[in-house]
Amino acid sequence: MAQHSTCPSPAPCSWEEIFQHQDRLMRLVRRRLPSYQDAEDCVQETMARAASHAALDRNRLGPFLTSVALRLCIDYYRDMERRSRLLQRAALLDDPGTTEEDVCDEDFGRWLMDQVQLLRGREQEVILARVAGISTAEFARINNISIKAAEAAFTRGRARLKTVCAKAMEGRTGQP
Repeated sequence: MAQHSTCPSPAPCSWEEIFQHQDRLMRLVRRRLPSYQDAEDCVQETMARAASHAALDRNRLGPFLTSVALRLCIDYYRDMERRSRLLQRAALLDDPGTTEEDVCDEDFGRWLMDQVQLLRGREQEVILARVAGISTAEFARINNISIKAAEAAFTRGRARLKTVCAKAMEGRTGQP
């Protein structure tokens, strides 16, 4: 009976024997996975599993590596599908549709933006900058003023808006 390997089967396959299959495995999985990095990860995982398999028959090393690599490709797409379904469920939970509260929030936002127009100079500018996503520090740099000055203007503007909101609420609560 002829033996195909130079070492007896019970000994684990050496890393060198496993590594000889790397290029073939890379070609195999590269066609099946979306990126080179994903394929590289798959091949590394495949080879690590073979290296850790204590009773792997050396005569079956190639088919074993192929089988593991293809199963890891399948696992990759199953995981992607599972993540996609999870994100869709999470999106549905986050956006149950337009509610009365959403409509009120939008209306309040429009009303508040109208009130910002009543602020003075720098207070108005810094509040509008923050609405546009510009930080107070960035506003200070753009307008060539200190960060403290920008923060003070923002704080004053926000305090004035809070006062306007409080007065508006007082006016509504006194009415039938």
